[in-house]
Amino acid sequence: MNEMIWDDTKAFLALARCGTLTVAAKSLDMGIATLSRKIERLERSLQTPLFLRFQTGYQLTDEGKSLLSKAEAMETAAFAFTKSAEKESQLTGRVKVATAENLATHLILPALGRFQKTYPNLHIDIVTDIHTANLHRRDADLALRMVRPTNGNVSFQRVGTLGYGLYCSTHYQKERNHDNDNFIQWGEHYEHLPAAQWISNQLAGKEPIITTTSVATQVSACLAGIGMAILPHPVARPTKLVCLADIPEINQDIYLVIQTDLTQSKRIRAVADFLSELVKTNQDQLKT
Repeated sequence: MNEMIWDDTKAFLALARCGTLTVAAKSLDMGIATLSRKIERLERSLQTPLFLRFQTGYQLTDEGKSLLSKAEAMETAAFAFTKSAEKESQLTGRVKVATAENLATHLILPALGRFQKTYPNLHIDIVTDIHTANLHRRDADLALRMVRPTNGNVSFQRVGTLGYGLYCSTHYQKERNHDNDNFIQWGEHYEHLPAAQWISNQLAGKEPIITTTSVATQVSACLAGIGMAILPHPVARPTKLVCLADIPEINQDIYLVIQTDLTQSKRIRAVADFLSELVKTNQDQLKT
């Protein structure tokens, strides 16, 4: 006996139930010739005639009748197997993601609807703070951030780059005094940021025109014509601000960071894959 192809039992059941190749083929959404080949292949593998051929249609042989209940049992088992697998894939629960506000607002949230359609029972909590969330303290399950982890029980990978530029309003650009530029700077608690350090070098001891503690307020200050600021391209580009220059030396790597003991969790993996693919798909918009 040749090895039987399990899928051929579907053809056998359809023809047994419908009685003609035309109707059976239509029920399986396949061609009549394909269905006929499947039936012939099944008969060869079983070395048993399953149907009597008449001009009016097909009838089961005695051997075919005896195998019908067994084929139906296979169909039921296959259906149960599929349903069980589907149930396993229906992820549920909550996943807490820590990230910068600009990535949440301009990258993650616009795409979150597609993710929710795929995983309607998997919910995401987004924690936005420019400070690094501590995954070791369980502040979040995973993070998308611009700081490479140096401690804690975490796994991480670089998934992309966030690009920055020097921006100002069109009004400021027209009125700009190159000998006395006004810089919008980060507050004193954010002096570690690459953008803040770059501006400090430009100021060379002079005072900034204003300091703020968020990207959103820096964008607003720029739009008001107060001065120039270093801003992420995906944040500034949709506004009416002018990019005076790319500042590639302060571009930041984007890291996907996961608590090591959660890397095998299906729900965590689903969110991690979503975030990783999102950054890679939008890399051009993020970097330039």
